[in-house]
Amino acid sequence: MDRLKQMESFVLVATRGSLTAAAQAEGVAPAVMGRRIDALEARLGVKLLLRTTRRLTLTHEGSAFLEDCQRLIAEFANAEASVSAGGVKASGHLRVTAPAGFGRRHVAPLVPEFLAQHPEVSLSLNLSDRVVDIVNEGFDCAVRVGELVDSSLISLRLADNRRLCVAAPSYLKRAGEPQHPSELARHECLMLSSDASQTRGWAFTIEGQVQHLRPSGRLDCSDGQVLHDWCVQGLGLAWRSTWEVAADLREGRLQRVLDDFAAPPNGIFAMLPQRKHLPLRVRLWIDFLKSNYGSADYWARAEGSAP
Repeated sequence: MDRLKQMESFVLVATRGSLTAAAQAEGVAPAVMGRRIDALEARLGVKLLLRTTRRLTLTHEGSAFLEDCQRLIAEFANAEASVSAGGVKASGHLRVTAPAGFGRRHVAPLVPEFLAQHPEVSLSLNLSDRVVDIVNEGFDCAVRVGELVDSSLISLRLADNRRLCVAAPSYLKRAGEPQHPSELARHECLMLSSDASQTRGWAFTIEGQVQHLRPSGRLDCSDGQVLHDWCVQGLGLAWRSTWEVAADLREGRLQRVLDDFAAPPNGIFAMLPQRKHLPLRVRLWIDFLKSNYGSADYWARAEGSAP
């Protein structure tokens, strides 16, 4: 059986949530999808899905394999597009969404260069800290920072991202510096509100395990830039990305706290709808982001110029 077909079937079953829904999407019998999954698990020697009469869930190995499969399928489609496109120029309209703060600093400034390289492409950029439904709202690509919560989309990792717990010296002088994440309960913590994209809280490594905490405080906001500004003003602790606070740390406006409990880096991702044939303009946009975000020089320049 074709290995790519097995992988495509696995992704379809995992993202649709059942053999029946996946079979309907492909126009085959559920038993056919079941045999493909069985053959894939037998070849790999691991269980990818736990199936009962009521529900289907991914195993730990299945979750990791799903992300790899989505990436490989997207890269395979890109390879085909590269050959079939030949000398055809990219054209048409590209709709992109990104988190507000990251988008202002690291997506919007790249757009003019991309359009200069591809003069027949137009682009709309939506900046929002809510998790945009790119399928139902008609976006070609979402740039997302942090942990991913929507496995029904194709995710392509563009770069690593590290988040830090930070505070202004004035706040630490007034309230003291926490020595353990458990002490956040007695501090003013500046949180993204529940309608924003940071849904799982702040991540720390505690006794060798990554744990998520949702501390509280008197202030929350759906705009990360506002939280950053409040933090610099000394109103509380915040959990922010290095791309946002590097200049503040270097110039002493903010200080790192709880570094001994820092979580491993998460990622900056391009999220794509589940589709087999990416338009050339989308593929070139992803390549353009990867070439910039994958460069250490890019981040050094960007952090050096951050306000």
